[in-house]
Amino acid sequence: MDKIANVKQLQERYEHCADCLKKKFKCAPGHRAIVVCGDTGCLSLNSQEILDEFQRLIKEHNLEDKVTANMVGCLGFCSQGPFVKIYPEETLYNKVTPKDATEIFEKDILNNEVVEHLLFIDPQTKERIRKQEDYNYYKLQKRGFALVANADINPENLDEAIAIGAFQGLKRALSMSRKEVIDEVLKSGLRGRGGGGFPTGKKWSFVPDTDEPKYMICNGDEGDPGAFMDRSIIEANPWAVIEGIMIAGYAIGANDGYFYVRAEYPLAVKRLSNAIKKLEAIGLLGDNILDSGFSFRCHIRLGAGAFVCGEETALINSIEGKRGMPRPRPPFPAVKGLWGHPSVVNNVETLANIPFILREGWEKFAAVGTDDTKGTKVFALGGKVNNVGLVEVPLGTTLRQLIYDIGGGIPNGKKFKAIQTGGPSGGCLTEKDLDTPIDFGSLIAAGSMMGSGGAIVMDEDNCMVDVAKFYMEFICDESCGKCSPCRIGTRRMLEILQKITSGRGEPKDLDDLRELAEITQKNSLCALGQTAANPVLSTMRAFPEEYEAHVKEHRCPAHVCKAMVTYSIDPNKCKKCSLCARNCPVQAISGVVGKEPYVIDPKKCIKCGLCLSNCHFGAVSKN
Repeated sequence: MDKIANVKQLQERYEHCADCLKKKFKCAPGHRAIVVCGDTGCLSLNSQEILDEFQRLIKEHNLEDKVTANMVGCLGFCSQGPFVKIYPEETLYNKVTPKDATEIFEKDILNNEVVEHLLFIDPQTKERIRKQEDYNYYKLQKRGFALVANADINPENLDEAIAIGAFQGLKRALSMSRKEVIDEVLKSGLRGRGGGGFPTGKKWSFVPDTDEPKYMICNGDEGDPGAFMDRSIIEANPWAVIEGIMIAGYAIGANDGYFYVRAEYPLAVKRLSNAIKKLEAIGLLGDNILDSGFSFRCHIRLGAGAFVCGEETALINSIEGKRGMPRPRPPFPAVKGLWGHPSVVNNVETLANIPFILREGWEKFAAVGTDDTKGTKVFALGGKVNNVGLVEVPLGTTLRQLIYDIGGGIPNGKKFKAIQTGGPSGGCLTEKDLDTPIDFGSLIAAGSMMGSGGAIVMDEDNCMVDVAKFYMEFICDESCGKCSPCRIGTRRMLEILQKITSGRGEPKDLDDLRELAEITQKNSLCALGQTAANPVLSTMRAFPEEYEAHVKEHRCPAHVCKAMVTYSIDPNKCKKCSLCARNCPVQAISGVVGKEPYVIDPKKCIKCGLCLSNCHFGAVSKN
């Protein structure tokens, strides 16, 4: 691709590429296009092999001038992937395998016949759905802000990115003063999507107007269990995140941007690196971008998997080659950040929204959302919910809509119990909170937080004391150890939770646990320690009866905590088949095939549950 030296050439490239992409997807008469989902999840389910098979078949049938096959980013409905979409009809096939590619090609591409058994079945109507727009999963979403074009373009193809409007926001920003750009972002109402929710434009405005070096930093650390929002955004559209950091860099007077991305995200790193190299090659990164006098370069730093490096000062320490530990504030990074110079840290989703605001105008962004929080929010919806995936919803959408309308409700007819929002830093919300609108203020008032966007759904089979223990184990492992309230407080809380779930708890433990949680919350140095107690306090507040059952009755109501669970066999239901005994790893089950009912020896039983899962007659029960 030739160098793009000025705005006129960028516009010409946009018009040319947009025309090409229109032909590809809307399709000239007789032309068909096949796109395959290419994020990490679908690649692990062989989507690359699916694409390879389509490309082989196209070549075999000499249809290169009539059919194209392309890889795109994340379609979001992860539990139904890999997806294959056929244009111009926009037929969407789900759970496709490499073997299915041949059938799709022979029936749909060659004979215009829909492969019915690969269409999604609506769980309510039991009807097969052909188009993505008709899925309930997508109807309440607004996938055009942070997830713009994620499912439309090849994330490694710069022409396709330019075709859908990439760098049009940068073009407009460079025609404005830096203050005007900051004002545009301020008026949009965009708040940081990394967890804190601080107004993005205000954060930029804190950077002093001096001649010293300044730095923009993209936080792609994303350490929350079950979270994959930032990874998916980078994998699907790295161009938007790069454009966002460039606009931000221009606004604060920075000439260098650093992407701090987890090393566990190799595909995201690969696509980000590829995008940077291609932009450097055509002059959209480097010196005198678009003949504006603005110079900017991007650098990638890999994180080593420390959750605490999601905190901006710990992240800055890590980029500098130091141990990832938070710094006391003030001074804040906007005054003294990377290498002692003014710096701004925004997360991936925040920066991915910036091009939309500058390209479309602040009014369009601010028209979506609530008075408290504008725009949309991307969530990684997971846990005990039918429709697992990546969703982008207008802020103000309720938790009920997220779980039941988009998420499809709870599997196997189970009862909803709680949703954990905000990851380890958040809290558990219950059925009484389901009509809470999703925005920063409402979730905090309900006892949780939005965080970076993890949303884990739990059902009646989850033990909430065990859930609190799980998050506390994670937090203890991830505490950097710099301050004693977090280092010691989280460890003591974990020890109490381990005592309670092992059946040795006593009523005094609940008072000690609550006191420790409050002390840790008030006295820790950074947000990790300050929010570490949230899973404990929120579950104690919402499910006091479960904690009391554990310490007063030494009973786990959900039958999860192994020390308080027993397995038994009903002699009246036992078919004397020996299947349970044959699968017991410690020979704790005895009986005589066809003659005597089988019995479990509680002294030998290790409570693995294999007897329960292998009995087909309901004779084994967990008490």
